[in-house]
Amino acid sequence: MKTFDIHTIESAPEEAKHLLKDSKAAFGMIPNLHGVMALSPPLLEGYQQLHALAQQTAFNKQELTVVWQTINVEHDCHYCVPAHAAIAASMQVSSDITDALKNKTPFADDKLNVLRDTTLELLRERGRLSEKQLFAFFAMGFSKQQLLDIVLILSQKVMSNYVNHLADTPIDTSFRAYA
Repeated sequence: MKTFDIHTIESAPEEAKHLLKDSKAAFGMIPNLHGVMALSPPLLEGYQQLHALAQQTAFNKQELTVVWQTINVEHDCHYCVPAHAAIAASMQVSSDITDALKNKTPFADDKLNVLRDTTLELLRERGRLSEKQLFAFFAMGFSKQQLLDIVLILSQKVMSNYVNHLADTPIDTSFRAYA
């Protein structure tokens, strides 16, 4: 398969130039994923919007990291696992959490274990949850809104994980330490 270009602001389609400028402003660089997505400006714009919306969900930083990384690890995304580990570090999420996600080991916090299990079941069962999992999720104090928030985040991660599989996106230098 032909490799995908990693666009810069100069090489991107006109409709994507402002989106890459936004990426540079947000991250201090243009992540390679965004450079690949720039070939489809609507995809890049949708991804950026979903990323911003994911950060507005009812999850705290640890919980958001659990949902993001559970999906990344399950999809075996070579790019997003280290990228979101770096994002988690910048959000001051404990490395114990990111290590447990990457290694698929239990968390010390039962609430995070239930969140990971719920996310995995939603992903694997294509949006269907068993009564047992629903009960466990709600028993931990999670809400119906948060159940829907997982769907939003899953949508975001499908976009990035699948693009990275198609493009074999190279990991950015700033994320390599988290690979």
